[in-house]
Formats: sequence, structure tokens, C-alpha cells
Amino acid sequence: MSKSRLDNQTRDYLADLRRDIAFSDTLLGHPLQFRSTWGIFSPKGIDEGTRLLLDHMEIRDDDDTLDLGCGYGPIGLTLARCAPKGISVLVDKDFVAVDYARKNAELNGIDNVEAFLSNGFDQVGMRPFDLIVSNLPAKTGKELYYLYFYDALERLNPGGRIYVVTITGLRKFVARAFDEVFGNYEKVKQGKTYTVAMARYEG
Repeated sequence: MSKSRLDNQTRDYLADLRRDIAFSDTLLGHPLQFRSTWGIFSPKGIDEGTRLLLDHMEIRDDDDTLDLGCGYGPIGLTLARCAPKGISVLVDKDFVAVDYARKNAELNGIDNVEAFLSNGFDQVGMRPFDLIVSNLPAKTGKELYYLYFYDALERLNPGGRIYVVTITGLRKFVARAFDEVFGNYEKVKQGKTYTVAMARYEG
């Protein structure tokens, strides 16, 4: 067996980095515990965009919801808590994120949740939702946003809503795209860095 190339201090440091990051927060009045790891978006705490999005959504207690790009689950698990009569579906294309979303659902005793791998909507099927939510990544092509928006359109129940939060620099694009895809657009909240937008499927 070859001798380790790392000294004890380095090995201890790396072991510490590999441990789960643990923190708690209260989202829409619900105390939640989270475990995350390096490589997942905003691993040490709830990011500003997610918090702005959650603080400005209309959620009904029987909504069936979809968190698109769930990460370790802060949005989707909050939706599950706020809509206990519905099912909260969490999807992400990163298997590590999905694994932590499942762990966090179990950690918080939330059972009206499904979390699974999906590249956008490709594993979701045609199941309908009342509410679709996404903290959209900033550094991706607008083509991907159109895929998400049109795929959402096909899966929203009549009267269903889609909420997205983006960097504020994308707000005009989202306004045009929502008008084009859904026929309506509402700027729910504009902050200095992020903007929350909403559209409805009138059916």
C-alpha cells in the first residue's frame, strides 16, 4: 500500500470539508433544518433570490407544486409545508442535489414530497400542477428558459401559476417571454439584485 501524499493536517481539513453542512432557518413561518454539501447552490444558507421568491408567492393549502431545479430543497420543502393537502415534487438534474433534498425531507418529517432526477421536465411526465416554481440559473441560455416555460404551460392546471426569480437584469426578457408563452405577466417584486415574476394559465 502506497504512503499517503497528504499530511495529517491536510487530511483532517479535507475530512472536515466532506462533512455535511448543517444549518436551520425559518421559511414562511416554518422552522426547517437543512443538510447540504459543497458543489450544491448556496450550500451554507438560504440565498437572497430564494427568500425573495418564497416571501412573495401565493400558496394554497391544497396546491400540487413543482420545484424545478430544487437543489437541496428549500423551496420545495417550504411548499410542502404550506400546502399539506397537496404533493410537492422536487426535481433537479444533479443527483447530489436530489439526494440531499430527499435527506432534508426525511430530516424534517415531510412526507407529501417526491424528489427525483430530471433534466427540466423530461422525467416529470404530463402530470398537472397548480404551482410551478423555479429559482432560474443566471448563466444559461434563454433557449433553456423557453423550454422550461413551454413545458410548464403544458402542465399547469387551469388557473395554475408559475413563479420564477431571476437576476434583475433578466426581468425584461422574462416579461416578454411570459407574455408570449402564457399571454400574461406580473412583476411580483423587484429587488436590487433579483426580481420575482408570475404568470397564470387561464385555461
